[in-house]
Amino acid sequence: MSWSPNTFFMTEGKYMRYALVIRESPYQQLDYFIEEEDFVEVHGMRFWKPFVEKPVDADNHSIMIYYPSSAGGGMKELFRKVGNRSSEFHPDVRRVRLEGSYIYEEFMPTGGTDVKVYTVGPEYAHAEARKSPVVDGVVMRNPDGKEVRYPVLLTPAEKEMARKVCIAFKQAVCGFDLLRSEGRSYVCDVNGWSFVKNSHKYYDDSACVLRKMFLDAKAPHLSSVIPPTLPWKENELVQLSEPLTRQGSGINGSFGESEELRCVIAVIRHGDRTPKQKVKLKVTEEKLLDLLLKYNGGRPRSETKLKSAVQLQDLLDATRMLVPRTGPDHESDSEAEDIEHAEKLRQVKAVLEEGGHFSGIYRKVQLKPLKWAKVTKSNGEVEERPVEALMVLKYGGVLTHAGRKQAEELGRYFRNKMYPGEGTGLLRLHSTYRHDLKIYSSDEGRVQMSAAGFAKGLLDLEGQLTPILVSLVSKDSSMLDGLENASVEMEEAKARLNEIITSSTKTDDVNESPEFPWMVDGAGLPPNASELLPELVRLTKKVTEQVRVLAKDENEQLTERSLYDVIPPYDQAKALGKTNIDVDRIAAGLPCGSEGFLLMYARWKKLERELYNERKERFDITQIPDVYDSCKYDLLHNAHLNLEGLDELFKVAQMLADGVIPNEYGINPKQKLKIGSKIARRLLGKLLIDLRNTREEAITVAELKNNQDNNSLSVKIEKEDAEAKSKMFYKNDETRKSSMSDKSMDQDDDDDKETKYRLDPKYANVKTPNRHVRTRLYFTSESHIHSLVNVLRYCNLDESLQGEESLVCHNALERLCKTKELDYMSHIVLRMFENTEVALEDPKRYRIELTFSRGADLSPLEKNNREGATSLHQEHTLPIMGPERLQEIGSYLTLETMEKMIRSFAMPAEDFPPATPAGFSGYFSKGVLERLVNLWPFHKNA
Repeated sequence: MSWSPNTFFMTEGKYMRYALVIRESPYQQLDYFIEEEDFVEVHGMRFWKPFVEKPVDADNHSIMIYYPSSAGGGMKELFRKVGNRSSEFHPDVRRVRLEGSYIYEEFMPTGGTDVKVYTVGPEYAHAEARKSPVVDGVVMRNPDGKEVRYPVLLTPAEKEMARKVCIAFKQAVCGFDLLRSEGRSYVCDVNGWSFVKNSHKYYDDSACVLRKMFLDAKAPHLSSVIPPTLPWKENELVQLSEPLTRQGSGINGSFGESEELRCVIAVIRHGDRTPKQKVKLKVTEEKLLDLLLKYNGGRPRSETKLKSAVQLQDLLDATRMLVPRTGPDHESDSEAEDIEHAEKLRQVKAVLEEGGHFSGIYRKVQLKPLKWAKVTKSNGEVEERPVEALMVLKYGGVLTHAGRKQAEELGRYFRNKMYPGEGTGLLRLHSTYRHDLKIYSSDEGRVQMSAAGFAKGLLDLEGQLTPILVSLVSKDSSMLDGLENASVEMEEAKARLNEIITSSTKTDDVNESPEFPWMVDGAGLPPNASELLPELVRLTKKVTEQVRVLAKDENEQLTERSLYDVIPPYDQAKALGKTNIDVDRIAAGLPCGSEGFLLMYARWKKLERELYNERKERFDITQIPDVYDSCKYDLLHNAHLNLEGLDELFKVAQMLADGVIPNEYGINPKQKLKIGSKIARRLLGKLLIDLRNTREEAITVAELKNNQDNNSLSVKIEKEDAEAKSKMFYKNDETRKSSMSDKSMDQDDDDDKETKYRLDPKYANVKTPNRHVRTRLYFTSESHIHSLVNVLRYCNLDESLQGEESLVCHNALERLCKTKELDYMSHIVLRMFENTEVALEDPKRYRIELTFSRGADLSPLEKNNREGATSLHQEHTLPIMGPERLQEIGSYLTLETMEKMIRSFAMPAEDFPPATPAGFSGYFSKGVLERLVNLWPFHKNA
């Protein structure tokens, strides 16, 4: 018997949202069913993607999960295991099935894990965890060919759910599937008669439960006399707890065999991307103004945003009718504005046509009304209508094939290098639920996809990134996005930076050579910055003119025939999983990726126009990073176009950008600290919470081990009274109906909610069932990496920490000062080790190790590094630099010192958690939050 419920049971007895679509015949049209790009609506109930579609017929196991366009779209089909596959991802399938009757349910993120629960009577439940089929569809098997599963502990609420399922279905021996999501548990499938295939624990417990059931029914006088355990289990020794990950010697020196890794925290920048672009134009065309009213509810003074495929398709259709087939003649100066407007419309059309279909993750349009007029309708009524609007199109910033490859490679590096003593054993650590992994990302598509690519490499997953993203990555834009909190200070820094570069006295401070060169205003700026600016403009014009010629040739081809007759359009969705270059496009002499020559020209023309205002004779230094960004991108991905002067332009732009970019986050250390603490305040607070949670868990494990050691010493004495105590225990046990294994399963009931899956230590068949490593990965943008680095190295400059040494050693401060760019995949890693031979209350029990990587910080002009140069030319991919120490070899940074130095810049724990975003797994339970606040003396008013 198999039963797929129409709803989910919920821990509190409520139900999960669901909807039933019943069709009498295939493809029957239903008035109550509506399908749009990113949702379905049934009887007015809307289900946003990702959602689950399962057949009403329980014997049909073809279950579909549909993914949102913001994650790349597509569908994953789940099915009964075939070989080592349990699911397949179909990136091109975006529409739901219409040939039958289906149940629609919300998709619930579970961290890539399912729980199988098996009951033997209403008072016993055994649980095993396995990798969810929604991640990559690859079934993990042991040497005997059986699916890898490990027994895990159930919470009291989950045991009560098991009891209710057993009673409701009148099935004593019963199996069902449990999903743990956002701090709650749900039953998603009841299988009826089902039992565990390979588990000594299950059969031992079942024997005891069945024996007691038989004795209660037929010989109640013996039920209280016979010991509760099996005879051959009484003298088994308790399994000793061994170290999970020995440190021995690490990047900061040797600290002895008594150290064990407890926590790995990494803050990582996204991978290689295309340049970010923005087009602004004022529109008066009626077709575009009609779109404004269509999608803002008919309100003439309200703006609207177009992101969905339907909306962008409407805009594309309108733009195609407005764009002239041939470019206007450039003979009359009076037509300059019309020419620029037509060019921008052509650019909008090219952007919207890019990619073959709309994913929504990389293109969005804003329409904002600027002018209005009274218009008389045909029926005589007067209404207000917009007559001019500002259109802003944002695009680009897309993770490239090189970025995806970088993310996967860094994930593999972490798997092999960040967990000492384990090596590739991290996979076993993870599969045995001793690895508590959480991955967070900002809201930007390139950051999310970098996180998914990293997870793929870290956990040795297969297939496309979209299912991995939805299953394993949680978005938290409030922690990892935005610069609003420091916008005023950053504008001040840019104004001062502009003054230093353009002032005639600019070199006075910069050329000084104090003991600490990073302490001066504008450190890192080239002394001849003002002389480099005109050269930057000249070379930019030179490159732009060459791209203009290429764009003109492309435009002429498009008027004669479609370019896609030569080569098919670039498909962004299919590209999401690619890590190799676009050989066909490069062979055809086209730019790499989805960008055509027209958009490439628009990118360079915009830089040329905004870098220097000829009428005002004014440079805009804020454009320097964008010029550098475009240079580097084209040298890496479009070297085959052989643009003359591009390498010279790159060298000039790099010299200026190396000084401008770090100083945009503060012109001197004190300002860097102020800006950094404002941008990264929430992230810093979360990092401290992660370390505190890890410490609390380690203390619990240490106390448990001490109790086990003490118990083992008294085994000989207690053995004489064992039988009497067993009888007494079982007499008392008659008054409470509980599972035979409740004692072992209840010990972690009030654990931190972030640690969702805890091994049953008695039967896990793992040497260290109580030992966990906590991994927290935070993927973000360049601004947060700069901010975090600045707080770590300059925190001791705060007035409250006068006289304290920096968390970063002097040698590392010098290296960071010389490190101008925190490139793609740059990252900061905090590892916490526990010295098990030191007393629990000793501050030296917990040591923090800080490392840092500059990311893919290799010049595209690099010729000396043969390996890097080969990768660059053949794969358009720059290698990621290895980690560097931020502490002296042999130095000892305690958790206590780390907290003291960072606390005043971090968001206090009592300000967490925020309102839980959709698909977010939550930070921690209320009980843990209260304990943390008591342990951690925050100063709200400091």
